[in-house]
Amino acid sequence: MANSDDRRRELGLFLRARREQSVRAEYGLPPVGRTRDRGLRREEIAYLSGVSVTWYTWLEQGRDISPSRHVLDALARTLHLSDTEHAYLLSLAGYTPAAGTETRTVKDAPSHIQRLLDALDPNPAYAIAHDWGIAGWNTAYAALYPPVATTPATDRNLLWLVFTDPFVRRLLPDWEVTSTRFLAEFRAETGPRLGDPDIAFQIEKLKEASPEFREGWARYDIHGFESRERLFRVPAVGTVHLEHHQLSPSDHPDLHIVVYTPVAGTGADEQLRRLASRS
Repeated sequence: MANSDDRRRELGLFLRARREQSVRAEYGLPPVGRTRDRGLRREEIAYLSGVSVTWYTWLEQGRDISPSRHVLDALARTLHLSDTEHAYLLSLAGYTPAAGTETRTVKDAPSHIQRLLDALDPNPAYAIAHDWGIAGWNTAYAALYPPVATTPATDRNLLWLVFTDPFVRRLLPDWEVTSTRFLAEFRAETGPRLGDPDIAFQIEKLKEASPEFREGWARYDIHGFESRERLFRVPAVGTVHLEHHQLSPSDHPDLHIVVYTPVAGTGADEQLRRLASRS
């Protein structure tokens, strides 16, 4: 679990990133100079939020202060934060329940979770732990992404594979969009636990390995998970059109189960059967 210093630092960096990305015209403010149309000054955010410049500056600096929920709500409104971003901000200040911030490290899916994954064939399915390590998968997922079975356990992390495995880049025709979305979801889920050794290790490892991850991490994009349609480019059967779902077992909230189901009318169900017959 992230300690209070980690959370304060993250809160400050998040506020600064959002302030610097704000579009001045949305606030009725002119550009700074001739070309700078993004980024509000600290005093502008403070004024619009009804807080002192000093207090806001201390927040961005990660000082040991305790902002009220009222102040954080005001900053969220001023910065036009989404509901997920607002919840993330509150969680960093300790205003969300502690449930879910203490997690067990899961390296392998429990047997009953693995049986559930197997029962979902021929729909590809896998389980990921709180640090996004892939803890289990079924035959259909191995057919869709064969390297999962041969990747060393230390590298079998969804975010690591998305940003470093060339196979994944070829598999995803919209890799730029999907990788950005995954990073934003990862940040939304793990914000209160950034001090967790497993998560901190993955972040530093990815910063060193992937310029795209490093750039995306600095943007502080936050996005909650939403079921959505996904495309997979599979040479053996063509482009497969699936819908991406996620759920958590009540007895293992430290795991997420991800399931891909065929999109009706696209032929994806037949493609998955053909893919399964080849494995």
